Amino acid sequence: MERSFAEEVKRLSLGAGKEFHGEGILAVTKALLQSGVSYIGGYQGAPVSHLIDVLGDSKELLDELGIYFENSASEAGAAAMLGASVNYPVRGAVTWKSTVGTNVASDALSNLASAGVVGGALVILGEDYGEGSSIIQERTHAFAMKSQMWLMDPRPNLTSIVNAVEQSFELSEASHTPVMLQLRIRACHVHGSFVCKDNRAPQISTRETISQPKFDFSNINLPPSIYAHERLKVESRWPAAIEFIKSQKLNEHFEGDCSDVGLVIPGGLYNGTIRALQQLGLADTFGTSRIPLFVLNVVYPLVPEELINFCDGKRAVLMVEEGQPNYMEDALQAILRRANSGTRLHGKDIFPMAGEYTGEVLTKAIAEFVRQAAPTNLSEVGVQEVVDSAAPLAQLKPRAVNALGTPVPARPPGFCIGCPERPVFAAMKLMQEELGTVHVSADIGCHTFGTLPPFNTGSTVLGYGLGLASSSGVGPLMNKRVISVMGDGGFWHNGFTSGVVNAVYNNQDSVLVILKNGYTSATGTQAIPSSPTQPAAKPLTLDIEAALHGVGVKWVRKVTSYHVSEMRDTLMEAMTTEEGGLKVIIADGECQLERQRRIKPINAAKLKRGERVVRTRFGIDDDVCTGDHSCIRLSGCPSLTIKPNPSPLRQDPVATVNQGCVGCGLCGENAHASALCPSFFKAEIVQNATSFELFMNRLRQGVIRAMAGKRSVSAAEELKA
Repeated sequence: MERSFAEEVKRLSLGAGKEFHGEGILAVTKALLQSGVSYIGGYQGAPVSHLIDVLGDSKELLDELGIYFENSASEAGAAAMLGASVNYPVRGAVTWKSTVGTNVASDALSNLASAGVVGGALVILGEDYGEGSSIIQERTHAFAMKSQMWLMDPRPNLTSIVNAVEQSFELSEASHTPVMLQLRIRACHVHGSFVCKDNRAPQISTRETISQPKFDFSNINLPPSIYAHERLKVESRWPAAIEFIKSQKLNEHFEGDCSDVGLVIPGGLYNGTIRALQQLGLADTFGTSRIPLFVLNVVYPLVPEELINFCDGKRAVLMVEEGQPNYMEDALQAILRRANSGTRLHGKDIFPMAGEYTGEVLTKAIAEFVRQAAPTNLSEVGVQEVVDSAAPLAQLKPRAVNALGTPVPARPPGFCIGCPERPVFAAMKLMQEELGTVHVSADIGCHTFGTLPPFNTGSTVLGYGLGLASSSGVGPLMNKRVISVMGDGGFWHNGFTSGVVNAVYNNQDSVLVILKNGYTSATGTQAIPSSPTQPAAKPLTLDIEAALHGVGVKWVRKVTSYHVSEMRDTLMEAMTTEEGGLKVIIADGECQLERQRRIKPINAAKLKRGERVVRTRFGIDDDVCTGDHSCIRLSGCPSLTIKPNPSPLRQDPVATVNQGCVGCGLCGENAHASALCPSFFKAEIVQNATSFELFMNRLRQGVIRAMAGKRSVSAAEELKA
């Protein structure tokens, strides 16, 4: 696991009145415990991966309260858990990365939203939108509207987040509707404090079980129930949600002295907006704004009455809404026009249509809004001062470029040092030098970096575990076999059924490379069914090779990831064999990050006990290196770089291996597989060496010095010294 929360979870037991200090993810977990939740599930994915980690580390506390926790096999499995709240008054929460995880879970969520719930059902979403995102740029808002699930978007401070979790369960139960709560990356990792309540053991739990199962056909998504469900959504659940939001004052109104204008803000953008107002001199250090603010902690559904009241008497209002389509702006426009309001609404006419609203974007847009709206309480001079405050932002980038002097080269993301997936793509590159260009269908995971330089391998990425499925259409149209790439996490998530079973059933003649690094590494190295190490509660480890044979895959090869020559030859065999059907190559190599996390404490303990420890490093002989740098172009390892040539007679820089090297051996493997050059050497660093090793090392050093002419002493004298 990327990070242990063993120490932090101790604070989850704090009782009423105690002050909790920590980050957003821990606050969410504490809020779940305070809400009397009966079951929790989810699938890892940034920015909520650590929520799964925290819950895993909280097993003792969860067991004590009778709360069931499951690290689900996929988001669809997690969403289906919420079916427990359809018939029984139990509170449940699930979590995943959105929007991709929501897409996977959509079938279960749609059916859940149709049937409705009697127990509070909460979906905690890592809203991965904007500059720090790693996925397609879409928002959860569209899904909430489609299925009529309410969407919370709390202000990014711990008190607001905790309140939102607790209120979400209440809103769900009041309206018999599942609720989504979206947290952006900054909210997940924001640090702060809040005053605790006591943890609540659920009335129905693993300790207090259900004795009488319940059946109600009206909850089954078949005709005629589905027609009643649709009417319930608009005639009962929606009005109940609106009434609860109003009565509990879930949305917040902050007054300001510039009362003829206003800002309508989703809660998640509150901090950025306040910072922009401070930059413009329109808010003080404590966040008190001169412009009135209406903060939407519930972004769907909107409450027309609240918005009309806020806009009443205002000449202009700015809707701050990231991304497109601009659902909230269009809805607010419709609300105001139906109410015959004279308030002028601004939004995407000032803000960019797409992209994250960073501090720079917010500051410029609010300054432009102030310029156009000209609030009565700001004189012409005051308005100009606000506009002038935003002007320096236009000079930030040019100043940065000038300060650096030399343009900074693009630095795309890439594999970690020693990553076992890099050699596989190097082997693919070597294979294509002999066979020509091959169509490769990529997948989601660390291995997606193979689509970037220096490999540029992978033509499509269509979903987690869908690498093989995405080659089904193009494969038969190619004049040679296609290759699909899939990680072991993607294999268990979706790839086994959607990819492998589909390919076997349809007798597809293609090649699948499964990168078996042991974990879902891209999200923080959480365990999967085939992980070499499992949590104590899950000792069973499933086998990918057995699963493949079980569904009829006959051609299966297992190759150590770092053996580039063998991997290249196996790829060649798979591409050229006369045997039809699916051919699977399992590239076996443990995630280097997790390996280092595992062995470093072991080695540290050995050193402390005075035991022998050997570390492997690789280097390059400056005298042999020609400065061709083809090794770098084939590897792309961050530890393989260049340095000035030590020879005064040669100008080209030579390759070098820096101190980041973890000794995976890929550089040497590549040099051997592609017959590059003999400049690489392997060195072993021995700590707490044996007496014999020390003797041999001194002897070796003496010989070297003697040969270099630096010291002319006999071996005996050297040994005596």
